Amino acid sequence: MNRKDFIKAIVGSSFLLKMGDVFAKPVSFEGMYTLAPLPYANDALEPHIDKLTMEIHHDRHHKAYVDNLNKAIAGTPLEKTPLTDILKDISKHPVAVRNNGGGHWNHTFFWQILGPNAGGAPTGKLAAAINSSFGSFDKFKEEFAKAATTRFGSGWAWLIVDTNKKLKITSTPNQDNPLMDVAPDKGTPVLAIDVWEHAYYLKYQNKRADYINAFWNVVNWKKVSENFEAA
Repeated sequence: MNRKDFIKAIVGSSFLLKMGDVFAKPVSFEGMYTLAPLPYANDALEPHIDKLTMEIHHDRHHKAYVDNLNKAIAGTPLEKTPLTDILKDISKHPVAVRNNGGGHWNHTFFWQILGPNAGGAPTGKLAAAINSSFGSFDKFKEEFAKAATTRFGSGWAWLIVDTNKKLKITSTPNQDNPLMDVAPDKGTPVLAIDVWEHAYYLKYQNKRADYINAFWNVVNWKKVSENFEAA
């Protein structure tokens, strides 16, 4: 082998080794958004929401939304745009931004309104507003559960403060939310429930109504009240 052929062989081997490394190693995407840890342990909501569901829901599903959102906005002005600003003009952005931006915002919100040693009923200004808007807390729960149960396929049910500063129950498909300009009912979220099957199927299978009933035992009404007063 002459010197020229030797150099070509070495360069070719190095190229193949580098390409092999690309395919052999998992790709890590470092982006603008990160997955925050849950504000409680994975088993903190037992027995109402099980540990394995929380691990899969947060560590895999939510993480996928974060990773895919970062990929969708990479190299665009959206890298420097607050997520709430992206959502309010979501009709102007690609579907991948809508699905994954919504998924990240919705789940981050959802973890915060759940908690251990929670449940019961709201108090103070929120309780008064619920009674004024729906007649009673029990009536509110009934209407909220109906919105969650009848949301076809995957999606969310919400309690919002609407543009008229009134409490309203609504629901959205997929990872849409009431902050988006495409939402039929726009407003500031106060409370939410995720009714995608990955939120409950391991424990409740297809019994969405049972999951919704269990949800009331883990609602962090202190946080919900804070959301209401800040809306």
